[in-house]
Amino acid sequence: MNALALIAEDEPLLAEALARKLQRLWPELQLLPAAPDGQAAIDAALDGLPDILFLDIQMPDVTGLDAADVILERWPEDRALPLIVFVTAYDHYALAAFEHAAVDYVLKPVQSTRLGTTVARLQAQLTWRQQGGADAEAPTPSPPGHLDLPSLPGSTDGDVGSPPLHRPEPLTIIQVAAGQSLVMVPVEEILCFEAADKYVRLVTDRAGSSELLIRTPLRELLPRLDASRFWQVHRSAVVNVTAIDRVIRDGGKLRIHIRGRAETLEVSRMYAHRFKAM
Repeated sequence: MNALALIAEDEPLLAEALARKLQRLWPELQLLPAAPDGQAAIDAALDGLPDILFLDIQMPDVTGLDAADVILERWPEDRALPLIVFVTAYDHYALAAFEHAAVDYVLKPVQSTRLGTTVARLQAQLTWRQQGGADAEAPTPSPPGHLDLPSLPGSTDGDVGSPPLHRPEPLTIIQVAAGQSLVMVPVEEILCFEAADKYVRLVTDRAGSSELLIRTPLRELLPRLDASRFWQVHRSAVVNVTAIDRVIRDGGKLRIHIRGRAETLEVSRMYAHRFKAM
């Protein structure tokens, strides 16, 4: 099966090793020149439009997760989205990978047996697309809280020796500094989180404190939230699904209307698969 792939990895030796393993496992796979960082990955992907992206999660300046968000947001509307595999040395990023609609993730150092499983999944996805027509989208993973468990660490086809994956206990209270006070905000009262410069804005329906700022980055906050209640919908926004009134399509984009709020939240293409009628 012919396909075009891009590897993004800031360590050249690891990029070369991954390329060699891929070519042994999948001789027909064509590889673009490896991208040495996240911004280079964005540029190369949007220029070469590969079928598959192998993205290192931890790269300077722009992470693999952020690069994936930008790539999918700018991807041509008339082309099927690329299949994404995240590569990481830390298994606690696995949930974040699946929340970004990844086909799979692999741990460094990449083992040929585990990579073989990934290759088989990619080939199955591409076959599914071909059978469904040129414009068909491959199936995407379930939303957080309903992950494809066999592909996670500690499962039968996961990386050998990886510990079982688990989330930390969800936050129930967020403490927010407000002048000389400390505001205790129950998490269930938060309508959405929005990244704003060096802060994250908490939007609530509390009288007198509808918008509060915290310094914890959104990426660090997300794993501490209840995944069945809080969904990431954009690289800069996480929404409480119980606060959503409706989701509308506006000029090809999905927009979320939150109950009691005038402003809307844009849903990036990365997360559009969350919103499908039952």
